[in-house]
Amino acid sequence: MLHDLTIVVVERLLLAALLGGAVGLERELRHKPDGLRAMMLICIGAALFTIISYEMAGDVKGDHTRIAAQIIPGIGFIGAGMVIRERGAVTGITSAAAIFMIASVGMTIGAGFPVTAVFTTLLVLVALIFLGFVEYRIGLHTRLLTFTMTTPPGDPSVLERVHQIVQKSGIQATRWKTHRSQAGAAIVEFDADVGTPRERELLGRLNAFKVHCEAGPVTP
Repeated sequence: MLHDLTIVVVERLLLAALLGGAVGLERELRHKPDGLRAMMLICIGAALFTIISYEMAGDVKGDHTRIAAQIIPGIGFIGAGMVIRERGAVTGITSAAAIFMIASVGMTIGAGFPVTAVFTTLLVLVALIFLGFVEYRIGLHTRLLTFTMTTPPGDPSVLERVHQIVQKSGIQATRWKTHRSQAGAAIVEFDADVGTPRERELLGRLNAFKVHCEAGPVTP
C-alpha cells in the first residue's frame, strides 16, 4: 500500500519543509504575509510536483519536465499577488522574489540536488537578513510614511518654518493637510517616501523647533 512512498521521497519532502520553513521563519519575524506556513507549503509543493513530473513521465515515457515547467508560471501568479502599488510606492517586491526563490529551491530538491538546495537557501537568507540590515542602516531601503506634526498654539510662523525644513531636506512631500485641534494647535500631515536616516534627521530638526512630530505607516 505504501510501495510508492520511498525513503528518497520522504527525505526530499522533509528537506523541502525544513528549507522552506527556514526562509518562512525570517519572513514571519518581519511580519510579512509570506510567512512560515506559506513558504513551507510552496517549497514542499514545488518539490512534490517535480517528483511527480519525473515519476509520471517515466511510467509513460513522456517529457520529464512537463509538469515541473508549470510551477514557474504558477508561482508567478502568487508573486504578483504580493506586489502592491499604493500612492506612488510599490511594496512586496522582496516577498514576491522570496516566493520565487523558495519555489526554485523546492524544484531543486525534487530534482535530486539537495546540496545545491541547501546552499541556495543560505544565499537567500543572507540576502534577506544581512543585506536587509545593511539597507536599513544606510538608508537604501525607503518606505512610505505619514508625518504628523503638532505645532504650539498661537504661533503661526511655525507652519512656515515647517514647510521650509521639509523643502530644504530634499524630501518629496505629498498630500499636505493642515487643520487645528480643539486646543488651537495646528496639525500638519504629509506623506513622504524616505529611508531611516532621512526620517530620523527630519524628525530631529522638526522637534528642535518645539514641534511634536511622529511618523507612521500610511493608512488608506
